[in-house]
Amino acid sequence: MADAAIRWGVCTTVRAPAEQVLAVVAHHLSIGAAHVWVHFDDPEDPAFERLARIPDVTPIRCDARWWGRIRPERHQNRQSRNILRLYRQAPLPWIAHLDVDEFIVGNVGRALATDADMVRIRPWEALHDPALPDDIFTARHFRAAAVKARRLAFGQHADLFPSGMVSHQHGKAIFRTGRGLEPRIHGAFRDGQRVEGIDFSESLALLHFHAEDPARWADRLHFRLTRGAYAGNAALRDHLLSLDESGILAFHAETHMPPPERMAELLRLGLLQEADLTLRRKVEELCERQTI
Repeated sequence: MADAAIRWGVCTTVRAPAEQVLAVVAHHLSIGAAHVWVHFDDPEDPAFERLARIPDVTPIRCDARWWGRIRPERHQNRQSRNILRLYRQAPLPWIAHLDVDEFIVGNVGRALATDADMVRIRPWEALHDPALPDDIFTARHFRAAAVKARRLAFGQHADLFPSGMVSHQHGKAIFRTGRGLEPRIHGAFRDGQRVEGIDFSESLALLHFHAEDPARWADRLHFRLTRGAYAGNAALRDHLLSLDESGILAFHAETHMPPPERMAELLRLGLLQEADLTLRRKVEELCERQTI
């Protein structure tokens, strides 16, 4: 099957500033996504009207009519419901489930030239570089899971990250429709059993802007400690709750701004990659083409 014949799309559930939503849409359309479905967790989000004017984008208001009798309380469950509903409709042969701060890089068509039920994408977390110009999501270097090099990656805080990452190490997936899967945030089930044994694709990467911006990271910290990514890591949660504002920023600097010698060693070990997504340019070009 030729790469050009493989059609894929992106499903996302968002509650974010309009420029971030436009960034995830513009980037994935630019690398070949045939369609993007944007589920607005806030049904009154004014960005809905802007996205409604873009071909190959379907904005969806997640209002009471959308959820029916019960709106799932946890955002993770709302995300899972949205990708499952879309997967069952099977509008394209392949559908990826992404967050608004996650960006696929690589040749997606080539990676999907397979008979597998899903293609898993390895996550790389964005590091902070204050010298870079604003790019909506701004980073140049991305760090992979450093399980065996945690001291190198996180300095004195290494013991707080047993998985070798600050956020999820599970990555995301592109699901082949029509295979009886039950997609979830990081993988899938079939007949009530988790689908196992599928390795990460070697030709794709998931660039995750989880904490590249210290102010934005600090602003979302309480949510992540109580209901989000850090809720299950008791040691990390307790440590961060013990810090004052200056301590929190120092923690971020230690874990997301490694000095040059540590960066060089991460690169040597294959745990660091460089990428420039030019998100602001992609958004500007999209808006110019669609006059939105």
